[in-house]
Amino acid sequence: MTPTEIKVGSIAGLSSGFGPDTFSASLYGARAYFKALNAAGGVNGRQINLVECDDKGSGDKNAECAHKLVDDDKVFALAGVTAFSYGGAQYINSKGVPDIGGQPVDNSYDQYPHLYSIYGSSYPRDGQRPGYNGTLYAGTEIYRWFKEKLQAKVAGVVYYNVAQSQRYATSIVNGLEKEGYTVVKEEINLGAPAWDSAVLDLKRRGVQVVFDAMDDGGNAQLCNSIESQRMPLQAKVATAQGMANNIGQIYNASPNCRNVIYGTSQSANYSDTSIPQVAQYQKDLQAAAPDRVAKENLWMMEGYASAQWLTDAIRSCGADVTRKCVEAFMNSGKAYNGDGLLINRSFTHAATPSTQSRACLNVTRWQDSANGGKGGWVSQVKDMNTNCFDVPYLPYSAG
Repeated sequence: MTPTEIKVGSIAGLSSGFGPDTFSASLYGARAYFKALNAAGGVNGRQINLVECDDKGSGDKNAECAHKLVDDDKVFALAGVTAFSYGGAQYINSKGVPDIGGQPVDNSYDQYPHLYSIYGSSYPRDGQRPGYNGTLYAGTEIYRWFKEKLQAKVAGVVYYNVAQSQRYATSIVNGLEKEGYTVVKEEINLGAPAWDSAVLDLKRRGVQVVFDAMDDGGNAQLCNSIESQRMPLQAKVATAQGMANNIGQIYNASPNCRNVIYGTSQSANYSDTSIPQVAQYQKDLQAAAPDRVAKENLWMMEGYASAQWLTDAIRSCGADVTRKCVEAFMNSGKAYNGDGLLINRSFTHAATPSTQSRACLNVTRWQDSANGGKGGWVSQVKDMNTNCFDVPYLPYSAG
């Protein structure tokens, strides 16, 4: 940090084996926020100098990025991070570098005290095992919503035979079963996927709603098979990362499946410009990276919110900006909503896990008829901040 500049780092998989767009969206969102911020004079009189590192989706490369950003570039903090395998997390934490608003693809944000995920946390984050001694918890609000609104009773869960995908799928299965669904699990061999076989089994067993723990490419293949096998479906539920503008392109060959794709999140609908801060985000993204709008997804807006969260923390310090001050803002326990971009979230340290909580969520659905026939995400709830349920929090292994 200098009197005129604050150096901020970001790590993303710009050349990941999953493709250049899968683990990079948060970075583009952070870029857009900081560019607009600098144009408006910066924060507390300082410009943000964003330093980026491509970890190629590799844990080893991620660790190299961590050392480069901390040791060579001497960044003050991180923002807009998306790491498929956060190999540098322990080093970032050991150096006391706050990582604000990152996407928790692996368990690092549930483990280290200087890492703050975009979703908030009440885990101890003591640097030992993730969660509570290696056990994580998830609510069932998503499954409750589909049960109550669509009267769905039989759900399928499709996932890859890799640890991150299996771990997330286990959480989904546990939640569905707790809500009383009959669950059909389909594990896909990443090296030799048998989509038709999986879909025929889902169809035979009467699955009404399909959840997944896969990337865009896998979901496209899954929907193609659902279409070709003429599987009746009420909803194909995408992950937050799958809530994207390129749905029409990805699911070009499967229009029926495409129009029953739902997105669930703890963030605003990034297409809903009736929300002032969403409108500002769209304006800033268009100015910073017009070529990314066609590939925009929810993670991009959350990367923007990540940069905003760090900036608000810095702003709270006045002229005397320190990491200690930034982390005091993050650990205050006060709810943060990014001026409407996020459902309220915070960082607390509960000594024991909660077994029940009131949880809110946003739900959107892709419709080809939206946006003047160009297609888009249409909100399915009146207000994400009041679309809430009292649900159990279920344990699952961090792996």
